[in-house]
Amino acid sequence: MIRSLTGYSTRRPWRVIVVWAVLGVFVAIMGQALVFRVTDTDSAGFLPPEYDAAAALRIAREEFGAEPDADAVTVLVARLDGKPLEDADERRVRDVARELSATRVEMPWTDEQVRGLSEDYSQVPRVAPVATAPDGSFALLGARLRGNSTDPGMQSLYRVFHDRAEREFGEAGLRTGFTGGLADVVDRAEAEETTQTVVGLVMVGLIVLINVLVFRSVLAAFVPLFAVSVVGGAAAGTVVGAALLTGFRLDPGTPSMIGTVLIGIGVDYFLFLLFRFREELRRRPDEHHRLVAADVAGRVGTAVTSAALTIVAAFATLGVATFGQFRVLGPSVAVSVLVMLVASLTLMPALLAVAGRKMFWPSRILSEKAGRAGAAGRTGETVARRPLLVAVASVALLGALAVGAAGVRMDFGTGGTPRDTPAAATAREIASALPPGVSDPTTVYVTADDGRVLDPAGLGALHRALSAVAGVGEVAAPVFDADRTAARLDAYLTVDAQSQRARDLVAGPVREAVREATPAGLTAHVGGTAAVFADVATAVDRDLRTVFPVAAALIALILVVLLRSLAAPVVLMLAIGLCFAATFGASALVFQHIGGQAGVTFVLPLVLFLFVVALGTDYNILISDRLREEMSHGGPARAAVARAVRHTAPAIATAGVVLAASFGSLAVNADPSTRQLGFATALGILLSAFVVSLLLVPAAAALLGRGMWWPVRGARGRRDGTTPRSAPEPRGRQEETTLV
Repeated sequence: MIRSLTGYSTRRPWRVIVVWAVLGVFVAIMGQALVFRVTDTDSAGFLPPEYDAAAALRIAREEFGAEPDADAVTVLVARLDGKPLEDADERRVRDVARELSATRVEMPWTDEQVRGLSEDYSQVPRVAPVATAPDGSFALLGARLRGNSTDPGMQSLYRVFHDRAEREFGEAGLRTGFTGGLADVVDRAEAEETTQTVVGLVMVGLIVLINVLVFRSVLAAFVPLFAVSVVGGAAAGTVVGAALLTGFRLDPGTPSMIGTVLIGIGVDYFLFLLFRFREELRRRPDEHHRLVAADVAGRVGTAVTSAALTIVAAFATLGVATFGQFRVLGPSVAVSVLVMLVASLTLMPALLAVAGRKMFWPSRILSEKAGRAGAAGRTGETVARRPLLVAVASVALLGALAVGAAGVRMDFGTGGTPRDTPAAATAREIASALPPGVSDPTTVYVTADDGRVLDPAGLGALHRALSAVAGVGEVAAPVFDADRTAARLDAYLTVDAQSQRARDLVAGPVREAVREATPAGLTAHVGGTAAVFADVATAVDRDLRTVFPVAAALIALILVVLLRSLAAPVVLMLAIGLCFAATFGASALVFQHIGGQAGVTFVLPLVLFLFVVALGTDYNILISDRLREEMSHGGPARAAVARAVRHTAPAIATAGVVLAASFGSLAVNADPSTRQLGFATALGILLSAFVVSLLLVPAAAALLGRGMWWPVRGARGRRDGTTPRSAPEPRGRQEETTLV
């Protein structure tokens, strides 16, 4: 099957390239236009229905008309001269609020939207007074706009509303400030726009520079990046299309995560092909390049397929998670990797067949003769000569980093807005005069089990119990739905609703008070930001206990089938597990123990496990496949290990640096959680490539010899240590090879 695909692609390369160019670009454009139709920014919507916050959200939508895509914006209105608001000012605030609620806001269309495909968010906003500062220094309005806050169209509509409100209040001698919800998202996007652009350009430049230094070629530097960009867009579009057909809702971060993953692994797979293609062209200078491309694509395609299916299997295990963001992320990445796999077996071989030896122009690298061994050769010789020392040193390094995991804590913070944005400044001004929970209350929803009409007096005990909880500043009077069968009580906390203290308060004393004070025959559920993330913490903890062993068992099974061995998978899984522990420990050390943060982001263990284990397995499969190939030629096992490292190290090292750079670009993100994910994943990839795949696994193979492939008996060398005549050292294997 694999050789059939690669063979056809090298025989009919232009057909394959044209199909990918047309379909890939079309699917990418459609996906980009429709992606915001399938994303959901509400974390509560990803909770299983049995969780308390999810039940509260359901009541809010069914009984109180809460809209799933409603974006709340808090508008601060104050006098320009800084004096307290007078009665005339407060009347003007109410009048402008009514005017804003009666005026339709038209969404401006830009080049980012496609009419007929992109959502038109034009609407009449709902604006109403919320509170006035005790000292009268400002009044707060609550504005609700419906739409996906991550959609550029929705952000453009917010800017129109922002400018209109600012103008209306300005004419009355009042100033405005905007914070919360959509205001935070827009201000953060504007603050990060330049940084993200620069980081993206630096990442692309780094990938190109690495390829130029390695291959000394223009085509070899740019072709992989162009090809992977097309395939990445097609993969993201495929995920969006699948979500539309199945009704799945994607987390807003999923498309960007897919792009980051695919650029890294796509360039990796292309590099694996390029390195082997260069090696075989040197060894077979008189053979037609299309035949060489077909042979290389068939050989490397098997290893790439195995590596890709390992990633697919690992992320597919997220399908058993209870937290919806995990359950959607897994299949999304799995589908994307499958698309990249198809490209690796069709588009990439076709490009090699078309370019041939010109792929490495203007370098004379194909005509270079035998030279010094280079760093890769010296590394292979060191591992083969002193495997025990190398293995002990590698384990010691990884073990030392793993110690950092001692005392680690999970942080369920939501990131927040950079401190230097207008939204952050407005939030600080509000917090200086009002309790932090005023703009984001914790809400208790009450319903009768038999559907009877609720009596305000019957909720008095619940109101008093909530008011008595330390950390609850005030509890508003009950608000009933239209038929009075459901009630809502807003509790204003004295701490920031997005803080760990708020989550502990809601998960403990608040919910306990609600359980004890809810009258018989009534059911109460606690909702709001703090309640949502308290339940997310519980769901994630349960998922970690489920996904980890399932993913590990599945990857181990794939390795057994792939390597046709029991010993090798055990070695690889132990090495990968140690690499994960080292990366997690180093992340805790950098961010929690040294950086002073509350802990590591709650998604880090799961995402890190999947990426380090699954992507790191790529390199282990590549080195294991070459170890088996070299040992099958006969001769001493340690000599085979030295050859395998010499020939595989450049590809693994280059691919590792490229993939780490791809993930490392996330480390400069303004969001603390994203920074942690970027740093940790980049570090894990580097440790997996340079320590595990190039040192620890080859050292274990040198120590175990052909016992590495037990119970399958491998080829054996002659007792005198010489290489059999049937397997002479190819001339092309003497060329200079260098690590990057």
